[in-house]
Amino acid sequence: MNTDLLNQTLTLPNGTVLRNRLAKAAMSETLATYDNRPTPELVQLYRRWASSGLGLILTGNVMIDRRALGEPGNVAIEDETDLPFLKQWAQAATGQGVAIWAQLNHPGKQSAKGLNAFNLAPSAVPFREDMAKLFETPREATPAEIQDIIERFGLSAAICKKAGFGGVQIHGAHGYLVSQFLSSHHNRRNDEWGGSLENRRRFVLAVYAAIRRQVGPDYPVAIKLNSTDFQRGGFTEEESLETIRALADAGIDLIEISGGTYEAPGMGVNLQAPKQASTVAREAYFLEFAEKVRAAVNVPLMVTGGFRTAAGMNAALRAGALDLVGVARLLAIDPDAPAALLQGRDSPQQVHPIKTGIQAVDRMGVMEVWWYERQLKRIARGQSPRPDESGLAAFLKSAFTGSWGTFRTRRLRVSS
Repeated sequence: MNTDLLNQTLTLPNGTVLRNRLAKAAMSETLATYDNRPTPELVQLYRRWASSGLGLILTGNVMIDRRALGEPGNVAIEDETDLPFLKQWAQAATGQGVAIWAQLNHPGKQSAKGLNAFNLAPSAVPFREDMAKLFETPREATPAEIQDIIERFGLSAAICKKAGFGGVQIHGAHGYLVSQFLSSHHNRRNDEWGGSLENRRRFVLAVYAAIRRQVGPDYPVAIKLNSTDFQRGGFTEEESLETIRALADAGIDLIEISGGTYEAPGMGVNLQAPKQASTVAREAYFLEFAEKVRAAVNVPLMVTGGFRTAAGMNAALRAGALDLVGVARLLAIDPDAPAALLQGRDSPQQVHPIKTGIQAVDRMGVMEVWWYERQLKRIARGQSPRPDESGLAAFLKSAFTGSWGTFRTRRLRVSS
């Protein structure tokens, strides 16, 4: 098999060179302390991944505000307090020749009930009825709060650069705050931040501008963006293309394409069993959209979701619709998979839907996060992942630890 394409270097427009075309996409680790500080387990996990031969590693959610967490155990970067540990985290990858970029995020409304004192969103739009027990209706953010969040993105990026991370990625997908501002389903504002698509994308462009002011022109700034959020009245492919054009004009260095939200988890549950034969054959879920993006802008593209084989990855690169192949969940069950893929061999493990047998739980798709977080914790402790772990058992254990983590996070916040 010709594996030359996957092994080729990639030079970004700003001159940054990635040693190959295989990237670890972001996954939530929840390996921080309950007061949201990085830990030795994070260093161990990323050192293991870096040893596998990857060209680029994107971290899981790094929150820009300790008051706005997505899960217990998120890392939050608000100041330089944890700079020594952040440097160790970055060095775990860069010391082995791998680029590591921090994914910066704000959850908006997409945070479990009780974790934060309150949740902010573009508008006070509740979750669908069957999820309202788990997620509170958010409060509409004021213009002053919006500006504060924008500046926090910039500050967190500056600290990441100082710590030695080679770049940052804005999380603008999967229903988090940036994604919420872009979607007319979540964003029903009638001021400068809502209404028309031009207004709705004002937030993401302001976040990008704040980061760029802090890190300078030559530092890689990427974004993860939905092709669509799979929600009626939500973010469409046409709107995504227009947003990508605006980001390209602003100077974004790399765009990762994904899709879905907690309420419509297309990136996980629905797409685990794609219905179209063409999607099965080509493996990547968002490849057709990537081709449209490629025709519209000249920005390096990363596609994540659905890749299963070395042949499929090389074929996608050969077709020219993307520049980087993103792999995530496979690396939670086989952290050594990149070494095989770069040699043209497939991993012996295969990603499959995680089911608990509880219809309401399976419909929400939470196990596509929780089950994999458990495997990451095993790797971080120096153990082997358990690809055969029961979905139901993992759910029960995760529900308990999540509840305990929420309690401890709130207690620590109150005591401080």
